[in-house]
Order: sequence, then C-alpha cells, then structure tokens
Amino acid sequence: MKKIAIIYWSGTGNTEAMAACIAEGIRESGAEAELMGPGEFSAARFAEFSAVAFGCPAMGSEQLEEMEFEPMFAGLESALGGKRIALFGSYSWADGQWMRDWCARSDDAGAILLDEKGLICYEAPDADGQEACRDLGRRLAAW
Repeated sequence: MKKIAIIYWSGTGNTEAMAACIAEGIRESGAEAELMGPGEFSAARFAEFSAVAFGCPAMGSEQLEEMEFEPMFAGLESALGGKRIALFGSYSWADGQWMRDWCARSDDAGAILLDEKGLICYEAPDADGQEACRDLGRRLAAW
C-alpha cells in the first residue's frame, strides 16, 4: 500500500482543512495518508513515503510561515532531488506569488512536482476547493 505524507502549517485552519481533504482523496484511493506538522518531518523520513504533500498559507509579503515551516522546508531543499512532492496552501490577499516562488524553488532543488502550479484556495476551501483537494489526494495516490 502506498503511504503519502501531508506536512502542513495552518494559522487559521484553512490550510488544515485543505490537508484533511487531500487525506480523504488519498484514503478514497486505497492509499495511506499521514498528516503531520513541520516539526515532525525531516529529510530522513522521505524514504517512508511514496510522495509528500507540503502545505503552507501565504504569510506576510507572500512568503512561507517563517518560524516553523520555512526552516523545515529550507532544511529539506538539498534532499528534494528526485522526490515526488505536491504543494498546497491558502491565501486571502495578493495574487499567489508565494506559490509560484515555492514551486520554482522546489523545481530548482530537483523535486518532481505533481503539479507545476501547486494548489491554492482563497481563504477556507469552498465546495470546489475541497473537491480540488480531494482530487489532489487521488492523484498523489495514483502517482
């Protein structure tokens, strides 16, 4: 059985709701989903999973959360080469530049991105957003 990690940080619960829907899609497809915070994941854990989904909302001037998520992700960058990953998160202002930057950063590190644009939802995921998250989970499970 495929095992997929979902590592996320959520300040308001919006990205957490996205993570839960992604996990639903993974489980619907017969794979195992393990949700965890940034403090629970390290490069050594990549080998446990067939793919990893990283989730973080846009913060400040469209950047990753600085205290927990950014340090964790920066610590993984040298280990991203050849790893299958997906990126997701929510925002409530601006135009999603943080996701474009994050995707480019991951691509530059050699990660294999499921979706080159990532998945973003404006604030809390509505019904369409929830379905897009479940679909991301299904695609991760089939990948």
